[in-house]
Amino acid sequence: MIGIRDLDVSLTGSPVLHGITTTLPTARLTALVGPNGAGKSTLLSALGRLVAPTRGEVLLDGRPLADYPNRDLARRLSVLRQDALIGPRLTVEDLVSFGRYPHSHGRLTDLDHARVARAIDRLDLRDFAGRYLDSLSGGQRQRALIAMVLAQDTDVILLDEPLNNLDLAHARRVMQIAREEADAGRTVVVVLHDLTVAAAYADHVVALKDGRVYAQGASDEIMTPDVLSALYDTEVSVATVDNRRVVLTL
Repeated sequence: MIGIRDLDVSLTGSPVLHGITTTLPTARLTALVGPNGAGKSTLLSALGRLVAPTRGEVLLDGRPLADYPNRDLARRLSVLRQDALIGPRLTVEDLVSFGRYPHSHGRLTDLDHARVARAIDRLDLRDFAGRYLDSLSGGQRQRALIAMVLAQDTDVILLDEPLNNLDLAHARRVMQIAREEADAGRTVVVVLHDLTVAAAYADHVVALKDGRVYAQGASDEIMTPDVLSALYDTEVSVATVDNRRVVLTL
C-alpha cells in the first residue's frame, strides 16, 4: 500500500502540489485524472521518488520512500515516465532487459531471460525484439518502454500516460495488462486523460485540480456527471453502453 501524507512539491521554485493526502490501495488499479496542469504527472513522479517533496512524505508499506536504498526500491517499484530517454541504437530486447538490472545487475539468469521474453510477448513485440529503437514507430517504442517496466517485476507499477502514441488495439491491450497486474495483487497507478478508459478499468480514482485532491474514492463514486463537470469546469455526461460507462462532453 502507498500512503501519501500532506505532500507538497515544487518544480523550479513554483508550487505544484499542495497538501496531498491519500492512500493508494494494494491489488487495485488507481487512475489519476484531472485537467491539464492539475499535477498528475508530478504526483506520479513523487510516488516514484523522481522528484523530492518540499513537505510531507510518501510511504510504501508504512516505510518512508526516502528510507529505501535505491536497489531495494527498484525491486519494489517501477515507473514509466513521459520523458524517458532511450538510446536509439538499443534493440527492443536490450531495452526490456534493463528492467532486470535491479535483480541481476546486468548478468541475466535464465529467470531474467524468461521475464524479458514474457514482457516482450505480452506487448506483442516478438517480431521487433531485434530491431533498433530508432527504426520503430512512436507507438512501438512506447510499448517497448512498458515492457521494460513489466520485466522489472515489481509490487508497485506507476504508468504516466501509457497510452501515448498507441492505436486503439494496443491501448486496449496495455490497459488489459494493467488490469491483470492489479488483479495479480500489485498496486498499479496510471495517469489517464481518457475518462472512458479510466471508468472502464480503474477500481479507484484520485482526481486532482489545481495541485490538490479534488475527489477520491471508488471509480463509480467519482466518474459521475456532477463530480466530473466540476472537476473539468465543463458540462460532462456519463452514459452506460453495454454495461460500461462512457464519459461525454456536451
